[in-house]
Amino acid sequence: MNANPDEICAKPKKIAVQPMPSTMPIHTAAVYECESAQHAGDLLSGETDGFVYQRDGHPNAVVLAEQCRQLHGGEEAGVDFAVVTSTGMSAMSLAIVSHLKKGDHLLLGNQLYGRTTRLIAKELTRWGLEFDEVDMCNVDQVKAAVRPQTRMLVVETMANPLLHVADLPSLSSISQKQNAILLVDNTFATPLLTRPFAFGADLVIESMSKILNGHGDVMMGMLCGKKDSAERVKDAISTWGMTASPFDCWLVSRGLATAHLRIDRACENAMRLAQFLETKKRIQRVFYPGLKSHPTAAMATKLVGPTKFGNVLSCEFTGGLRDVEAFISLSKKIAFCPSLGEIATTISYPRTTSHRGLSAQTADKLGITDGVIRISCGIESAQFLENEFGLVLNAMDEISP
Repeated sequence: MNANPDEICAKPKKIAVQPMPSTMPIHTAAVYECESAQHAGDLLSGETDGFVYQRDGHPNAVVLAEQCRQLHGGEEAGVDFAVVTSTGMSAMSLAIVSHLKKGDHLLLGNQLYGRTTRLIAKELTRWGLEFDEVDMCNVDQVKAAVRPQTRMLVVETMANPLLHVADLPSLSSISQKQNAILLVDNTFATPLLTRPFAFGADLVIESMSKILNGHGDVMMGMLCGKKDSAERVKDAISTWGMTASPFDCWLVSRGLATAHLRIDRACENAMRLAQFLETKKRIQRVFYPGLKSHPTAAMATKLVGPTKFGNVLSCEFTGGLRDVEAFISLSKKIAFCPSLGEIATTISYPRTTSHRGLSAQTADKLGITDGVIRISCGIESAQFLENEFGLVLNAMDEISP
């Protein structure tokens, strides 16, 4: 007898897989079958482990979130929960909307990723939040900017794009005295170089789209924190619809397996390339926290180093925008790509990409001049990178000595 198509559609067949697969399967189900109304209620309330609706959670997200929690130190570091989100910006949004209310005040680092600043300055101020921007490397300036209503400090471990490393322990002390939250964007450092909870962070986000995934094929964010934030975060992620998809979670989980190898190689390349570029006459300054010339080198050694300082560096051409345009046009094997953290080395121009929202005057004041490019080192050989950058710089000299 032929199977009844109505019955096939009505109830999926359960298949027990033995032995267990060696890698995590992709669970694409949008909804899960419940045994009863009570069972559904217990699942949704967290009384019983399991899943009901993908927006509330799914196996791939749970597995990846636990990997992230452990990378940030797990129980020993006081990291009680982690959640993964659809993008890095949704992780930042989640941290703010789940903790702040109308009338609250934020202090922002003045060199945050442009979209982070825009989120708060252009979007969340419409909801009644207030903010000020300060140099998070200047502790006195931070103290002076604190208001009675200050409830959150937002800082990057290594600021984009000049890689200034903030004094997290001092910022933590300020936030604790104010009963405020220290929110750290750890994307440039990753937990493999810096675990911000060890320096007093309350919440930490990562853009998993970058080097932790490392293959340029997914959008993903992560937020982790302490027990007192867990319930509000997990409720908000579903309410605001910030959940990451199963396939994206699977991709990032796969990328994490090689992250330590890729990050080691990329850090080594960044240091070698920074040292190489310091010797070139067309390069006025190189910004890399592993160099003694960097203004926050000492803090970087304490918080990030002592031997690995990330895969990103920036440099400023003596000829300003003219040199930048020449470098980009002559570079054939290093792609112009306004992101970072891929297996291949890429270059970007902050004035028209990550920090395009800044006025020219503000950007110049921060040191992000029209001659600055950002370089994200990949896993090629250091010799290859020195050769390629050297060839382009030599070609520039031939065209315009």
